[in-house]
Amino acid sequence: MQKTSITQEQLAAWSDHYNASEARQIATLALSKASVNDAAYSPVGAFAMRHKFSIVIPTLPVTNQKHSGRCWLFAATNVLRERIAKRLNLENIELSQSYLAFWDKFERANYFLECMLETASLPTDDRTVSFVLATGVHDGGQWDMFANIVRKYGVVPKDVYDETFQSSNTRDMNHVLNRNLKICAAKLRKMVAAGAKEADIQAEKAAMLEKIYGFLCSCYTEPPKTFDFSYVDKDKQYHAEKGFTPRSFCEKYVGSLLDETVSVINAPTQDKPWHKTFTIKMLGNVVGGNIVKHLNITMDEMKGAIIRQLQAGKVVWFGSDVGKFGDRDNGIWDDRSYNAELLTGLDLTISKEDSLDYGFAAMDHAMVITGVNLEDGKPTRWRIENSWGDEHGNKGYYICSDSWFDAYVFQAAIEKEYLGELAEYVGQEPIALEPWDPMGTLAE
Repeated sequence: MQKTSITQEQLAAWSDHYNASEARQIATLALSKASVNDAAYSPVGAFAMRHKFSIVIPTLPVTNQKHSGRCWLFAATNVLRERIAKRLNLENIELSQSYLAFWDKFERANYFLECMLETASLPTDDRTVSFVLATGVHDGGQWDMFANIVRKYGVVPKDVYDETFQSSNTRDMNHVLNRNLKICAAKLRKMVAAGAKEADIQAEKAAMLEKIYGFLCSCYTEPPKTFDFSYVDKDKQYHAEKGFTPRSFCEKYVGSLLDETVSVINAPTQDKPWHKTFTIKMLGNVVGGNIVKHLNITMDEMKGAIIRQLQAGKVVWFGSDVGKFGDRDNGIWDDRSYNAELLTGLDLTISKEDSLDYGFAAMDHAMVITGVNLEDGKPTRWRIENSWGDEHGNKGYYICSDSWFDAYVFQAAIEKEYLGELAEYVGQEPIALEPWDPMGTLAE
């Protein structure tokens, strides 16, 4: 197809059309003093976003990931702590996100270096190599990556391993770590190119990891090997349990939950048939751990599974794109609360399939679903526990419309018993997707 340039005649016609349009002049007034979102705000849709639900699970106070991308860890530990609090009759408990972040960072450094060795025969401008280099080690993650860390290292209460400045403000730490990892990758790849022995390469990698371990200990402090667990229940009774390891604590209070939970996705794209499982190349954290694995199901099937889990009194970890149609102050995600097409004059309607295929939307944040409003058995709005503190929304709890849920929710972690007949598809050998596939996007 021949390329065409913009002509002066076209520019003149378009200028006349703009100046003759009352709608464009009004939009110019609005956009000269307000953001696009603020100017496009439609109160009629927002008025329907009220915090009233037919199914609500009472939950503990919200958490705060602060200046970090650890939402997936906060959301996942919020799922676990609800089970522990119910079992022990607690008003509040928080599991240490820093403990899991430490081990995720350390394991992912090793995973990154192994990926660099695996692709050592490829040039650095190869798409896979450049993608892994650009991704590096950062705060985001997936449900299966959370499960890998917990299986290997267990969990601890937050008062055993609390926050530090670096754990809550990760940008500079991540920058230093990724600079070091690129230097390490270059050295290891040069050793491979020079024909070094495998044992020598692994010895050099181990020396690199020792330094990284020390750096992370300086940032987080060294993780505990044993600890005592004390708590006061709702009846004001004090309890103390001594001599836990992180893994023995996990075995006692988390049990088999992680093995019973499946990641399901809604990706209505041509390359991902329904009821097939998928994994993503070069995505993971623990070498030798379980792969990231998703079962692709329809949105109606996903909603049905989520509702069944909520009806059983259990909250649900999920991943979505929170950069679309959001009002952080009021804690609302709702596409009907904004009319950007009317304001801008642009065609802004896009299908979920095209959103994924053309890079418009993908999972970027993980939270917890704690309730839903059903009318005639159909959901109209969903209650969400976020991890951005309690200053926004309804004391840190948010709400999304069902239409927003359809368009921008991509993943959920569901216990197998609530999948119903869908559970028969879980055991399939997964189809491997490229590292840059949108279903490999990490929640931050």
